[in-house]
This record gives sequence, structure tokens and C-alpha cells, in this order.
Amino acid sequence: MPAGYTEWPAPAALRDTVACLWAQVTTEDGDRAGLVLPDGCIDLIWERGRGAFVAGPDTGPVPTRMTAGTVMIGVRFRPSAGGPALGVPLSELRDQRVDLADLLPGDARRLTAALDLDTAADRVLDVAAGLVAGAAPDPAVTWAVRLLHDPQARAEVVAAEIGLSPRQLRRRCHFAVGYGPKTLQRVLRFRRFLSRVDAVPNTPGTGDGPHILDLAALAADAGYADQAHLTRECGKLSGLTPAALARQRVP
Repeated sequence: MPAGYTEWPAPAALRDTVACLWAQVTTEDGDRAGLVLPDGCIDLIWERGRGAFVAGPDTGPVPTRMTAGTVMIGVRFRPSAGGPALGVPLSELRDQRVDLADLLPGDARRLTAALDLDTAADRVLDVAAGLVAGAAPDPAVTWAVRLLHDPQARAEVVAAEIGLSPRQLRRRCHFAVGYGPKTLQRVLRFRRFLSRVDAVPNTPGTGDGPHILDLAALAADAGYADQAHLTRECGKLSGLTPAALARQRVP
């Protein structure tokens, strides 16, 4: 596998429930620091030398440090798919990394720490397929996720459109996603901002920054009230200012 982070589309049969497959490889040259940001998803991960674990839904930044030679293979479940797939409320896994053996011992025994990479990749995908085969995503939450991509949507109005009370929608979101619809909407808006940042050409900047970014325009395009709103939310969800986060994301 190539060094760094690599992502692939899910097989066609799994695309309603699986957002992507991915691998993270750290070379033998040294440790690698990283920052995992909230995305509304959970991941089933196999790590060489450790085995399988689940990365629960994050509500803030998670600094990571991968030692030299780390190899991880992951399957990322879409919002609304993770809770039904695991059969546990994702609110219980919020902001946590939990060994698969504590959740699904039988599947964990198939994903032992000493597997070779080809076998691990096949089994991670096979386990994920088995988890979603008998547990479809919550249709109401799937619909809510689609509506909450609109930054102007209101959770109460979304619940009414789906035919649920706000309390019912919140309870079902906590099970399927890991937190309520308002937090989900904040995360989706933040991911929209990140996608806009990543799409900006790598234009050389001046001074300390590698980019010249119109943060006010990016904030408006992503659905924030203004640049100050973006700055507050970026601080809560990434621990960085928008400019610092953009610099960090330069390839």
C-alpha cells in the first residue's frame, strides 16, 4: 500500500451504507501526527498489531500520533447506518475508540492483529457487509441527514416534515448517528466548509500563509452567518482558526 492516506469508493452493493474504504500507512522513517475531524460517520478499523476497533462519532478534534510502520484499513459507515449496523446506540460510543471485541466478539476474532494485509482488507470488508446485510439504515434519519445538509434547515421543521416529533427525531439520531440533529447539522456544515477549502487551488500566498483565502466568501458559501460564526465553529470542531486549518490541509 502507498504511504499516507488512501481512499476508495465502496463496492456498488454497499454504497447506501458505506461512504468509503480507506487505508493509512506510516512509513518506517518516523512517527506521524494527525488530526481527525468530525464527519458524522463512524469507522470500523483494523490496525496491524492491534486488531479491530470502532472509531465512534466525534464531536471535536482528535489529535493522533501514528508510530512508524503503522498500517490501518478502514470502512466508513454513512450517517444513519452505523448504529443499526453495530446494534448499539452510537451515543454510547461518542468521542471514543472501542475495541470490536467489546461490541462484537465473533467478528473481532476474524480480525486478529497478526493478519496479512490482503486477508485483513478482505475480512474488514466482509465483516462490514455482514453488519449492514440485516440492518438497514434508519430511513427517517437518512431523510433527516439529507434535509440537514441545508444550513438554513431547522431541526423542528425537519422533524415535522419526516413525520416525527423533535424528541423522536433526536432519540433516533442519537441511536443511528451518535448525537442530535442540531449537532449533526453543525458537523455537515463544517464538512461543507472543508470541501470548499480543499477545492481552492494551491495559489502561493504571502507572509506566513500558503494560501490567499477569502474566508468571508467561504463562510457564506458553506452556510455560516458570517466569518465570525465560522471562526467560532471551526475552533470548536477542529481546535484551529479557519486560516490555520486551511494551511494544515495543504497537500
